[in-house]
Amino acid sequence: MFDTILIANRGEIACRVMETAQAMGVRCVAVYSDADAGAKHVAMADLAVHIGGSAPAESYLKGGRIIEAALSTGAQAIHPGYGFLSENPDFVESVEAAGLTFIGPSAKAIRAMGLKDAAKALMVEAGVPVVPGYHGADQSDDLLATEADKIGYPVLIKAVAGGGGKGMRLVESPGDFVAALKSARSEARTAFGNADVLVEKFVTKPRHIEVQVFGDGTHALHLFERDCSLQRRHQKVIEEAPAPGMTQEMRAAMGAAAVRAAEAIGYAGAGTVEFIVDGKGGLSPDGFFFMEMNTRLQVEHPVTEAITGVDLVEWQLRVAAGEPLPAAQEDLSITGHAFEARLYAEDVPKGFLPATGTLTHLRFTSRTRADSGVRSGDTISPFYDPMIAKVIVHGPTRAVALARLRAALAGTEVAGTVTNLAFLGALAEHKGFSAGDVDTGLIARDIESLTAMPEVKPRQAALAGMAALGLMEGTPLTGFVLWRALRRQVILGWGDEVHSLQVWVLAPDRQLWQVGEQEVTAERIGGRWHLDDVPAPKVALAGSRVTVFEDYGISFDVIDPLDRAGGAAGDGNVIEAPMPGLVRSVEAQVGQTVAKGDRLAVLEAMKMEHSLLAARDGIVAEVLAAEGDQVEAGAALVRLEAEEEAAA
Repeated sequence: MFDTILIANRGEIACRVMETAQAMGVRCVAVYSDADAGAKHVAMADLAVHIGGSAPAESYLKGGRIIEAALSTGAQAIHPGYGFLSENPDFVESVEAAGLTFIGPSAKAIRAMGLKDAAKALMVEAGVPVVPGYHGADQSDDLLATEADKIGYPVLIKAVAGGGGKGMRLVESPGDFVAALKSARSEARTAFGNADVLVEKFVTKPRHIEVQVFGDGTHALHLFERDCSLQRRHQKVIEEAPAPGMTQEMRAAMGAAAVRAAEAIGYAGAGTVEFIVDGKGGLSPDGFFFMEMNTRLQVEHPVTEAITGVDLVEWQLRVAAGEPLPAAQEDLSITGHAFEARLYAEDVPKGFLPATGTLTHLRFTSRTRADSGVRSGDTISPFYDPMIAKVIVHGPTRAVALARLRAALAGTEVAGTVTNLAFLGALAEHKGFSAGDVDTGLIARDIESLTAMPEVKPRQAALAGMAALGLMEGTPLTGFVLWRALRRQVILGWGDEVHSLQVWVLAPDRQLWQVGEQEVTAERIGGRWHLDDVPAPKVALAGSRVTVFEDYGISFDVIDPLDRAGGAAGDGNVIEAPMPGLVRSVEAQVGQTVAKGDRLAVLEAMKMEHSLLAARDGIVAEVLAAEGDQVEAGAALVRLEAEEEAAA
């Protein structure tokens, strides 16, 4: 076994690898960028090495610098985690050339699965079923359109070097093909430096079911399946294992196909073979098709660990150190059911826009496995993926595991940034998902109900007011001016709403609140506040923001009346950058007439492209940014003529 390993990654996966490695007695070296100097994975490591600037290209993608760090600290092996350099065959070769061990597959295996078109051809040879489609080298627009016609609509355009839903477009009719192709190529070129695409038949009720495989370079086995069908724009949201409705016959067929795929490329280490499954009419052994193979550990690996009792990171270290596969296929079995929900810093009402911010409070329930790379006080950086944590639960049955997921999400407390927690909670309560009737289109079909904002209850606003005014901890004299009860006022903002509240402190343990037209009585009974006889949930105050930990967390902004009077609402004239990022393109021109919803610019931030749209009809007065500019949040990019100016 290795004495020392270096983890060439950051955040949650770096912490996850360290937990297992250090438990095995292996010394861990972390690497970090400028932005991550105080990060959790740096604090956990036995030794940490600074490798460059905040942007990934200046640090976590600098393979040479990472190898230097490994050599200088006495590491014998490098664990790549996932993302960054984990599927870069050139990096693997450089690691081995330096006399180090790469904890993962060979460069040859990564290359074999790196391009989707070549991988599919290889799978056909190995007897693995593939989706009908065009995977050829000729990338002319006319040929691709002709092939799409042959396949039959709807079709899916996918970047051959893609992943994570980038460079992927669903096309439902021939008239939309050319525009979708242009868009997919642009995103693929930005994300992967390769604009080539393939075209596949789109399964109308698709399920995304993947099989965890593990190999030693010659032989492979599988650790059963995971269902990752609950997706938004091809990004996984909640994963589970095993797949609902899976039959023993289909599990055996999928597992055998996945093992053939792994052995066909001499795979070593942990990998995932992803299949698209036709869920129409139930699961059938002849209704699954190879989609791609991820030649690394997956984000959702904890659900497999939960149902098998296997520590996949331990297996990675042992096999990379030269040990044989730790188990045989017949030794493996499924126990119970597991779910994983991905908690992100996202502004759901604004279209799941990635968010930044300092986590002023972060807590999970005691029964939850929470894999996280951040702690209370840490900052969600604009340079990296905005994941806060993976919330993982296990139970003896799917119903019990799902109930535990609901409880885990309801008990998660996050303050300091907006999150997708309420969205995850709504998914966990969704009737179709609860029944196991899942497919990749579920979220898109029910997006309005799943993202509906909860209505603020008067008692929740009153509790926020108590925290804002410092009335949670009363004293015998709190609220009294001579013999009269003190009347105070506070203004709270929530979303687009503004609440003006008044309170009369009647006694140290009793208050009367006026919230709009409603009254709320607050009483402290047995040391705990009750509002209208309902026990008060926990609350966190940080600066001018109060978070009430109910309904997945409701945040109120304490508004200074003077600021409110002096503020002015936006008029839609200026299109601003919603977050720090790189201006990928500017499509607006001075004097151009635009309609509401027209794309004026594209901002690249948090590894995704974001289209910035006109808020109203108008005429472009100024273009304030150029392609290639690095801008801060709130920077003005395009200004429209004021409506009275345009009318004149």
